[in-house]
Amino acid sequence: MASVWRLVPAFLAFGALSCDFQPEVAPGPSPLSGGRFASVRVEYRQPAGCANTPAACGNLVVFFGSWMKPGQELYLQDTGGSDVWPVRATHVPDDGPPSDEPHYVRVFDPHLVDTPTGGVTAARLQIGGQVVYFFDQPGTPKESGLIYVDDNGVGRNPY
Repeated sequence: MASVWRLVPAFLAFGALSCDFQPEVAPGPSPLSGGRFASVRVEYRQPAGCANTPAACGNLVVFFGSWMKPGQELYLQDTGGSDVWPVRATHVPDDGPPSDEPHYVRVFDPHLVDTPTGGVTAARLQIGGQVVYFFDQPGTPKESGLIYVDDNGVGRNPY
């Protein structure tokens, strides 16, 4: 029996070594949200006359937004009986004020290919119910309109 009592301190020492004395670490912060996105109505009012060779005037109007990656451009559909070309842009990032950077938007209009802009324009463009009237590099092939979009899909001009 005395030999068993000699082993007790050894078992206690071994048990103390195998215990975890570190405090429980609090869980880290929750993951960041992926951001807010909206579905936005885009409308483009095409000029009545075609300032281009007649063969190209039947092509579709194409919409581009700064949040889009190559291949994500939207082809606007002619509604017939109107010069307004609508489309719904989905997954538009919410950059509503006070964001530092508005979205850059523009269309390629085949009616305007023979103009100084080469068919690119942001004029006559409406994003989320707001007419775009702030432009970057107007009258050039790099013309773009500047617009904020909130998470309700409503457009707002800068300033």
